[in-house]
Amino acid sequence: MAKVKSSVKKADEKLLDLVEVQQKTKSFFEQHQQKISIIGGALVLGLAGYLAYLFLYLQPRQERAVEQMMVAQQQFEKDSFRLALTNPGGGYSGFLDIIDSYKGTKTSNLAKYYAGISYLHLGQYDAAIDYLEDFSPKDEVTTITRAGNLGDAWSEKKDFNKAMSYYKQAIAAGKNELLTPYYIKKAGLLYLYQKDNANALSQFNELKTQFPLSPEASDIDKYIVKAGGTAE
Repeated sequence: MAKVKSSVKKADEKLLDLVEVQQKTKSFFEQHQQKISIIGGALVLGLAGYLAYLFLYLQPRQERAVEQMMVAQQQFEKDSFRLALTNPGGGYSGFLDIIDSYKGTKTSNLAKYYAGISYLHLGQYDAAIDYLEDFSPKDEVTTITRAGNLGDAWSEKKDFNKAMSYYKQAIAAGKNELLTPYYIKKAGLLYLYQKDNANALSQFNELKTQFPLSPEASDIDKYIVKAGGTAE
């Protein structure tokens, strides 16, 4: 009988605790109702403002930027890099104008990528590095090529440690059948140039093992031999 009374007492205590918590919660909301309403209203207004910015301001600018950059991309594809940067023709904007005039858009970001590669081809390596470092890649391909082109720019500046660091980033960014073997071989050749045969051999063997059907692997045996390895 005592056990039953004890159980009933504990159940009553739990019920009282629950009621107390509910009362405290109710009391809190009653006391702070005005503040909570203000905060909630501010959140709603903030969301509405963001949506208005997105659909009424940013999206139309993005559409205009895409249209404006079309001719610059065509010049880029024809290797007319100077024209693509500043004066693609037909009254359309070059990459540099797109970057400045449409800040915050996806197209402005992409224009930094095109500008960086354009400057790399023009031999202006510092400018290439600046624009490529500012570019934020959104997919595997541009993540790999951004790092690889930065590696090329630093290699041209004879900073081989930085160049190798970026080549390694390109290799690690994804197992892309087209791009990854290309940068593995580049890393190997840079090691070979620096007479670091052990690391060069490691890269060449990795290329041969992981990407045996890639174009870069077609003559890899001769580089394995140059690095002190044995061709099979």
